[in-house]
Amino acid sequence: MPNIDDVGRPEPEPAVNEVETLRGFLNFQRATLKWKCEGLSSEQMNVSVAKSAITLGGLLKHMTFVENEWFWRWIGDNDRLEPWLSADFATFPDWEFESAQSESTETLFANWNASVALSEKVLAESLAIGGLDQLAKRKWPSGESPSLRWILVHMIEEYARHNGHADFIRESIDGLVGE
Repeated sequence: MPNIDDVGRPEPEPAVNEVETLRGFLNFQRATLKWKCEGLSSEQMNVSVAKSAITLGGLLKHMTFVENEWFWRWIGDNDRLEPWLSADFATFPDWEFESAQSESTETLFANWNASVALSEKVLAESLAIGGLDQLAKRKWPSGESPSLRWILVHMIEEYARHNGHADFIRESIDGLVGE
C-alpha cells in the first residue's frame, strides 16, 4: 500500500520492480492533475493565463483523450472511442481543449475517471499476457510499434508536462501552489 502525501497523492514505492515503479509514477502524475483541478467551478476550469488557450478543463479533457488514445487505441489497435471518433481533428486540432469549455467540471472528471479506469483495465490485461517489452498492436506509418514500456514512460511524460501547465494555471486562479 503506497504512502499518501499531504494532498492525497500516492507516493511511488521506492524499491519495487520496473512495472510497479512505472505504474507508481503514472498514478502519482494522474493524482497531481486531479489535485490541481479539484474544488473548482466550471468557470474556474475555463481560466487561461497569458496568451495561452490552455485551461484546466482543457487539460483534463486532453488527458482523457491521451489515456484513451494510448491504452485503448494503441495497445489494442481499437478504433477511437466517442467523442474522439466523431471529432474533426483535421479542422479543429485542439478540439478537446476547445470543447471542454462547454462541459461541467463534473462531466470532465467523470469522463477522465472512466478513461483512467479503462486504461488500468487494458494495462492489467496486457501485463497478464506479457511484459513491458511487448509491442502495441497499432503501428506507426514506419511499421514500428511502441512497447508497453515506451507507452508508460510517454504517459508519465505527458502528465508531467501538463501538470506544469496546471500548476501555473491553478496558482493564477486561487494561489494554490505545490508541485
